[in-house]
Amino acid sequence: MSAALTKVLGYAAMPAIAVVAGALITLVRQPGAGLRSAVQHFAAGTVFSVLAVELLPDLVHRRLPWPTFIGFTFGVAFMLALKWFGDRQENASGGRDTRGLLTAMGVDVVLDGALIGLSFAAGEKQGLLLTVGLVLELFFLGVSCATSLRSVGQTALRIGGTAAMLGIALLAGAGAGVGVLNAVTPVFIDALLAFGVAALLYLVTEELLVEAHEDVETPVQTAMFFAGFILLFMIDMLV
Repeated sequence: MSAALTKVLGYAAMPAIAVVAGALITLVRQPGAGLRSAVQHFAAGTVFSVLAVELLPDLVHRRLPWPTFIGFTFGVAFMLALKWFGDRQENASGGRDTRGLLTAMGVDVVLDGALIGLSFAAGEKQGLLLTVGLVLELFFLGVSCATSLRSVGQTALRIGGTAAMLGIALLAGAGAGVGVLNAVTPVFIDALLAFGVAALLYLVTEELLVEAHEDVETPVQTAMFFAGFILLFMIDMLV
């Protein structure tokens, strides 16, 4: 195993563990709506900070507009298609069949893992900050997974096993991201990074913040978005 792959898998282990932890904690105690909203705002702020401070400026400095445009466009189309597929499966089953949801979650965690691997094209610091930003997002993906499976009567063993499989899928995605990074030319790396930027923007605006706004929120919960943003921003300046 190469040193680069070992390093990336070490970073990716943090969000992989977060997925499992989110599911297991939900089996013991379901987080309240206020706590969920606060942490989702915070997670959205951290991911947005990585995008604004590290990944987007790096793409600008690379000055390859057409690969960036193509990659970004495909990223948006992919995330919209994934959303459409999940909604269609949920509507077809009346919310009782979780296969569509789990498929969408599986694709999501593989993509997140691949983004961790690909982010090292922009530098080790960028990879670390993105990993930190994704930990909370994947923690709540584990919470969502466990909640959905509990609603259809799945056992604790099944829920834990499913969360573990999601964690493994994330590690596999990270490994694949490293493999792609080592095999393609810089033009393709820019396109793939732009794809990842689109996916992360969708994650922040159409998943984390949408779910955070489902319940009535307080100014403190809203402020958590900005707390997450400035925390990653300060870490970036100090590291």
